Amino acid sequence: MKKKILFILHLPPPVHGSSMVGQYIKDSSIINEGIHSEFINLGTSKSLDEIGKNPFQKIGVYLKIVFETLKQLIVFRPNLVYIALTAKGKAFYKDSFIVLLAKLFRKKIVYHLHNRSMMGRQEKWFDVVLCKMLFKNTDVILLSKYLYPEIQKYVPENRVHYCPNGIPDAFTKIPNLQIPNRNEVVQILFLSNLMKAKGVFVLLEACRILHERQLRFHCTFIGGESDITSEIFQEKVSELGLTESVHYAGRKYGDEKELAFSEADIFAFPTLNETFGLVNLEAMQFSLPVVSTIEGGIPDVVKEGKTGFLVEKGNAEAFAEKLEILINNVELRQQMGEAGRLRFEKRFTLKTFENCFSSIIFKIK
Repeated sequence: MKKKILFILHLPPPVHGSSMVGQYIKDSSIINEGIHSEFINLGTSKSLDEIGKNPFQKIGVYLKIVFETLKQLIVFRPNLVYIALTAKGKAFYKDSFIVLLAKLFRKKIVYHLHNRSMMGRQEKWFDVVLCKMLFKNTDVILLSKYLYPEIQKYVPENRVHYCPNGIPDAFTKIPNLQIPNRNEVVQILFLSNLMKAKGVFVLLEACRILHERQLRFHCTFIGGESDITSEIFQEKVSELGLTESVHYAGRKYGDEKELAFSEADIFAFPTLNETFGLVNLEAMQFSLPVVSTIEGGIPDVVKEGKTGFLVEKGNAEAFAEKLEILINNVELRQQMGEAGRLRFEKRFTLKTFENCFSSIIFKIK
């Protein structure tokens, strides 16, 4: 008899790391082969702009999620409930109620943590009590060993499973896609949502430093507007005197996004709060050297000095120094880019993720 698994996870829209992984799980023939699965979308926002806004409008959506969960627990009667638990913000409490419903039905639970904030909750007595309830007799899937300290207080390591994220290979999907000759004016690419937490202002400050050093570069920012709007972004660019060196290209998806990667020389991701950083994998598959931060599981993805550079988060000066090294050394860019591509092929393809995830799901009893 097939194992029955109820997946309660995030699906796009909006597009972010957790929802992308949720879609990969839902679409995977490898994961869903040999199991009977049902899926509930845990998201209550349809765009990045809606996140954290219009709470009353979302009450109806959330009640539907609660009702659907109850229905599946009663009718579907899963052997295992998989929950992409949100660890940050008020969404943590919303997801916690769903978890408590599953626990009320005495279901085996596995959490897949895509974000970080559990450490900060250890100072609040109510959160500590709630976390002890939530994590009791449960398993947890983490993206990296660097993230275990987040839940060490609640979960023994023998109940933790490590499964790095993976992404589809654009070169498999589009066989004739080519990396062009690198540019005379070095092209730096940032691709993520325009959020302070993604280090947008840190990168702009680093660009100011590079500009003052009279280095030849151009930095393109791609992503959806969030707590930084296009107006705020352009004001900052003007303030820093970067109108000739920096521009915001809006959202890009599919072929347009892949073209942006293929036309870049360096990928910059100075994130301040990250669990894993799928976008670094996207850059590595396009043979781009990556400059990012020592944050979350990123050191498991980007190997310092081999596939790119990692700096302390929030340090624009250090970030600019690493970018300068790559701007001035085309051979090093090529060497790091090739090493990143090989690392992606060996460890971070979607198939590798699917096989690892499937193995964990079948192992949990």
